[in-house]
Amino acid sequence: MGIKKNFFYSVGLTGTNYIFPLIIYPYISRVLGVDNIGLVNFIDSIINYMVLFSMMGISVIGIREVAASKTDRKKLNTVFSSLFTLNAIATFIAVAIVITLTLTVTQLRENSHLMWIGVFKLIGNLFLIEWLYNGLENFKFITVRSIIVKSAYAISIFLLVRAQSDIAIYYLLTCLMTVLNATINFSYSRHFVTLSIHNVNLRSTWKPFLTAGSYMILTSLYTTLNTTFLGFATNDTEVGYYYTATRLYYIFSGIYTAFTNVMLPRMSSLLSSGKEEEFSEKIRLSYEILLTFALPIIIGTFIFAPEIIHILSGTGYAGAIIPLRITIPLILIIGCEQIMVIQILIPMKQDKTILINSGIGASISVILNFLIVKQLGAIGSSITWACSEFAIMVLSFIAVRHIAPIIKDYRLFLFSTLKFIPLIPILVLISKLPINYILSLTIGIAITICYTIIIIWKGSPSGHPLNDILRSAISKLQKNQ
Repeated sequence: MGIKKNFFYSVGLTGTNYIFPLIIYPYISRVLGVDNIGLVNFIDSIINYMVLFSMMGISVIGIREVAASKTDRKKLNTVFSSLFTLNAIATFIAVAIVITLTLTVTQLRENSHLMWIGVFKLIGNLFLIEWLYNGLENFKFITVRSIIVKSAYAISIFLLVRAQSDIAIYYLLTCLMTVLNATINFSYSRHFVTLSIHNVNLRSTWKPFLTAGSYMILTSLYTTLNTTFLGFATNDTEVGYYYTATRLYYIFSGIYTAFTNVMLPRMSSLLSSGKEEEFSEKIRLSYEILLTFALPIIIGTFIFAPEIIHILSGTGYAGAIIPLRITIPLILIIGCEQIMVIQILIPMKQDKTILINSGIGASISVILNFLIVKQLGAIGSSITWACSEFAIMVLSFIAVRHIAPIIKDYRLFLFSTLKFIPLIPILVLISKLPINYILSLTIGIAITICYTIIIIWKGSPSGHPLNDILRSAISKLQKNQ
């Protein structure tokens, strides 16, 4: 299946992870309230951190190794069985840690019912094996499955969560969604692989599993652990503000992450085939897509942050406006970081460099968490995350500047930025008009989309992937009319 089809399926898959919560969240935030939203996401951040620990580097190493061995069924069985075994061992340890924390930490013991529910999610994640399907580039199956399961989840939320006291029901449904996805994925996997202890070969897999896992865990210090630290250092309300502010970032970034997930196996294949020129072309394309995608979103979200928060969560969430403005530029920062790490350093097996860079970013996160989060709350967590990711981006740039010449082509970044500068005063003017905030935001979104389409149409030559995608979409719309 080609990159274009895989990308659209991957966008659909990743989109379900973020668009469905966007549909559900305005309802949930009003029913549960900011304190309960903060509490459930504080608990979930701990479970998610344990999920990261149990996964270690399998989400990256698994894709790379499966992609490299997918044409050899025997080798693929060995890779799958080895990685799954390592994942199972780490999951067992993670479950033991969660149980210990629940019994010994007062703040967690008081909410033990939510912690026990989270254990189901932790165990279910072992059998989710999304890395297998990503490595096989079988995005169609998991996209269709995800849409069906999440549709059932959304319906269940609207039917069963009706009052603030339904917080446990809400979290149970959220965790059961992971379990159901995992059950379907693992059952279907027998068509591609055979799990057997006789196929396990830990000697060749444990080191990259731990190395990449250390990178993921260190990275989580300035993502997932931020929420956990904020919950312990402040209160559920600040966690609610921070969670609300970051939802929009995760939705938009999820679409670009879908693209990088598709590109990882393809980039690894190009390098192994010695096609360095095509490799460089794909890197440049990735940056062009990122800049065209990220810049209008950052500009629009920054200007219309109050309107977005009000529509997304209702009253009582004004404390999320500044955190949203701080975190939304991360779409561009982390997007650049993903290109350098996922599309360049990982395919080139620069695991040590990635680990060192993430260690520095994690150190910055820990220091800033202790220095500013208790005083600034959600704003402090947002600043901590932004500073940590920016440091990782700079370090990644230094690491790849001799590997990928496209990184030195500053004109690409300069010209792309200049193209979107005229959009700023237009959106500012609209935001100041004495009209309803919903109408103001709607007009702003429409103008941003039209402006971006014009930039792509006029700025990309015929035959360029961005232009081709746009022309194809317009052609289909015309045929449907």
